[in-house]
Amino acid sequence: MALYKLVEMGAHEREVALSTGLVAKGLGLSQQTASRRLIDMEKQGLIVRSGEGRVQRVQITKEGLANLTEMYRVLKHVFEAPKRELVMKAVVFSGLSEGSYYMSMEGYRRQFKSKLDLDPFPGTLNLRVAQESMSQRRELDSYPFVDIEGFADKERTYGGARCYRAIVDQKVRGAIVVPIRAHYKEDVIEIIARENLRKRLHLKDGDAVDVRVPFEG
Repeated sequence: MALYKLVEMGAHEREVALSTGLVAKGLGLSQQTASRRLIDMEKQGLIVRSGEGRVQRVQITKEGLANLTEMYRVLKHVFEAPKRELVMKAVVFSGLSEGSYYMSMEGYRRQFKSKLDLDPFPGTLNLRVAQESMSQRRELDSYPFVDIEGFADKERTYGGARCYRAIVDQKVRGAIVVPIRAHYKEDVIEIIARENLRKRLHLKDGDAVDVRVPFEG
């Protein structure tokens, strides 16, 4: 709530001058408690402060904005009725050729089979989401997902992933795999399916496809 009040005052864009009395009034707290709240937020890296005494200059940090963004995503999911499905436009591109390696690992395959009822082709279809579909890509993060747990072998540990059932070009069912330790930017998605999607849909780099993700709440 304190971050929210600071946003109302414009502290997400610039330094704002405020008094602890003003913060206390906005939060319904005593002036002493409001002062402690600001100190705690500064220690957590959510804000930066300058000046001393009753009037200080305060600005929300990147960490504070990230905190608010996560809160917004949760509240949006709670209060806004989700669409029945998301539709994203995307373009095929060649990835880092790591998909076949990871898809062949039993620690992942076992979970794809049991949780998604999907025995994937050893490889992923790499897609770059079109700019006009980036809002849908961000909305995907608030959709229900299938949790793929990380695991370890004798050599190293492997991170988990979130999976969303999807349909490519209204023809082939598969799943979007979003690694927890992402090595691509936000505009990239990787899709697994039972068959080689490039061959099944006659795709090459630069081809446009649409990806539909049903809401499974």
